[in-house]
Amino acid sequence: MGAGGRTSVPPKTAKKPETNVLRRVPLPLSKPPFTLSQIKKAIPPHCFNRSVLRSFSYLIYDLTISSLLYYIATTYIHLLPSLLSPLAWVIYWICQGCVLLGIWMVAHDCGHHSFSDYQWLDDTVGLVLHSALLTPYFSWKHSHRRHHSNTASLDRDEVYVPRPKSEVGWYYKHLHNPPYLMFNLLITFTMGWPLYLLYNAAGRKYDGFASHFYPYSPIYTNQERAQIYLSDAGLLTMGLVLYKLAAAKGLTWVLCIYGVPLLIQNGFLVLVTWLHHTHAALPHYDSSEWNWMRGALATVDRDYGVLNKVFHNITDTHVLHHFFSTIPHYHAMEATKAIRPILGDYYLRDETPILKAIWREAMECMYVEPDGDQKGVFWYSNKF
Repeated sequence: MGAGGRTSVPPKTAKKPETNVLRRVPLPLSKPPFTLSQIKKAIPPHCFNRSVLRSFSYLIYDLTISSLLYYIATTYIHLLPSLLSPLAWVIYWICQGCVLLGIWMVAHDCGHHSFSDYQWLDDTVGLVLHSALLTPYFSWKHSHRRHHSNTASLDRDEVYVPRPKSEVGWYYKHLHNPPYLMFNLLITFTMGWPLYLLYNAAGRKYDGFASHFYPYSPIYTNQERAQIYLSDAGLLTMGLVLYKLAAAKGLTWVLCIYGVPLLIQNGFLVLVTWLHHTHAALPHYDSSEWNWMRGALATVDRDYGVLNKVFHNITDTHVLHHFFSTIPHYHAMEATKAIRPILGDYYLRDETPILKAIWREAMECMYVEPDGDQKGVFWYSNKF
């Protein structure tokens, strides 16, 4: 039994109608007709090569664009007429937030050891970059690794774990309306990331206080706790830098130059990861049916247009990423094209415009429940 779900791979010659995009294909009753070894053999060997120079070139490019945006904002926006200045700030915030997510994704590569062949270099670069973006590097690295090891498991996945219908309160049927869904999306995209880091919101249930900032959180093993302290030290250092900047430049300056772009970066981060794992085509499994292959198949590639490149293609190569997370992002597109013929209908790609997809997934994916006779396999639904 594989991932199954609704196929959303449009042919190159014609665009499928929406009814076909959302049509469920039968859930296979046997193992997928391919193995992990066959998937790997389909990928050109050079795609697994990590180049220090090439990886740093993407980081330097991102930092250059970010610095240029900073220079323009601090040098020219205050010279604009009062009616144009607010618009200029909004453009700066959005552009800078998107570039910051690209930098965040480079650190994400470091966490997966896909930046270079040297673990110490990956961890050093990742710690600096993620700390600068107020992400606890090692804390997230360890929990994210467990997400990759347990994707789509209702019992052990680390994030975006949907509620079974049996755990949904009676009042949920009254929340299935546009005002509530818009409010919920607003909170999710503005506060979702810090709340997840702070107390594991939308994450796996643990016995005890689960926080990415707490070294003795049940998320981590005894061998990992020293690195959690190191992550916290990185955040405290960045906090001190921001405090000094606020004292010198003013809190408003820090919020305009750094705070709002960081908020937008966090919003895009939650959006991208949420849409990777939330789709009516994607099954979830309890412990009786889950295995690693099924979990790796239970994700979907999306199309964000030009932002695919800005975000280093994590958006449209995520299926590959769950199979081989050490492949650098600059080889991910080539590797994705190589594995699509092997995966066939098991490969899920949805090119629905992102704004439309956000609303559709919010409306349709309220909880999961078994469908038919396949016990242990759960699908999203919104029927009460």
